[in-house]
Amino acid sequence: MSVNIPRWLALLSFGLLPFSVPALADTDLLGFKLRTLAGDEVVDLRQAYGGKVVLMVNTASKCGFTGQFEGLEALYRKYKDQGLVVLGFPSNDFANQDPGTEKEIQAFCRNTYSVEFPMFEKLHVRGNDAYPLFKALAVHPAGVAPKWNFYKYLLDRDGRLVESWGSTTAPSDKQFVKRIEQLLAQPVPTPRSAPQLAP
Repeated sequence: MSVNIPRWLALLSFGLLPFSVPALADTDLLGFKLRTLAGDEVVDLRQAYGGKVVLMVNTASKCGFTGQFEGLEALYRKYKDQGLVVLGFPSNDFANQDPGTEKEIQAFCRNTYSVEFPMFEKLHVRGNDAYPLFKALAVHPAGVAPKWNFYKYLLDRDGRLVESWGSTTAPSDKQFVKRIEQLLAQPVPTPRSAPQLAP
């Protein structure tokens, strides 16, 4: 991804950006390994979801937007065979709205909303303690730090963040769904082959 260097230097000169922003903005957003919710398996996001359209969402079990689990699961089931994957990241960062253990969160998601899309370890999504993935999303030109639960980050098949939506955007929102369909219509990128060594 290209960074607008003159604009960045201007912001930096006025103290509006930390020095770490360019490195984080260029971070591979699938270049992380996370443990599955209430499990021991560690998933390499790039290996598992590279080539797919990825929707990342910070979730909570006791929020006014918790009902969006139903819509997110519906999106996942409808489009997963076309290449969509929804990734959930539980967090207790907002008003103590996900205080339970990982096992409790997992049971709630499965029993209440029949969630089958991948859910990952409970983590922080804002501030200095935010997990590096969410720090990268916050400083990305197309991103923003989540201001509440159920922020949505949509990555194309190349793993690039395309757009971000706030909590009030329902998973069934027509423009939101249209954007997902547009990205799904793009061809799957050809895997890059390893460089061949001369004999």
